[in-house]
Amino acid sequence: MKKSHSLLFSYGVAACLGMGANGLQAAEPLMLQKVMKDLGRNMQAVTDGISREDWTLIEKQALLIADHPQPPLSEKVRIMGFVGTSMTKYKAYDGETHEAAQDLGRAARGRDGTAVITAFQKLQNACFNCHREFRKPFVEHFYGQQLAN
Repeated sequence: MKKSHSLLFSYGVAACLGMGANGLQAAEPLMLQKVMKDLGRNMQAVTDGISREDWTLIEKQALLIADHPQPPLSEKVRIMGFVGTSMTKYKAYDGETHEAAQDLGRAARGRDGTAVITAFQKLQNACFNCHREFRKPFVEHFYGQQLAN
C-alpha cells in the first residue's frame, strides 16, 4: 500500500465536510473538499457500474478512488495538527479504504460480480467508519458547525 495515497484518503474524509482553518468558516473550500466530492461521485459511479455489470467503469472508478489527488502540504499539516494522537487510527482507516479500492479494481478486472460487491462493501465500511469517528469533530473544529446525530 502506498502510504501517501492511504493518508490522503483519510484527509479527504475531512474535506467532504467543507472545513476551514482554525475553527472559522473558510472563505473558500479547501482542496480536500473537492477531493471528497469527487470521491463521492466515484462511489456513485461504482454503484451504477455494479447495477449494470459495467466492469470497466467499476475498475476505472476504483483506481480513481485508490489514487486520488493529494491536497497541498499546508492543508495536510492543518489536518494532522487537529487529528493529533488519533493519527494512527486515522491513517489505519485510510489504509483500509485504499486497500478496499484496490481490491475492488482487481475484482472488476476479473469480472467477478460477487467479489466486486464484497470489495465495495469493505470500501463503504471503511469510509463509514472514518466518517463516524472523525466527521463531527472535523466539522465542529474547522467550520464551527454542529452536526445533528
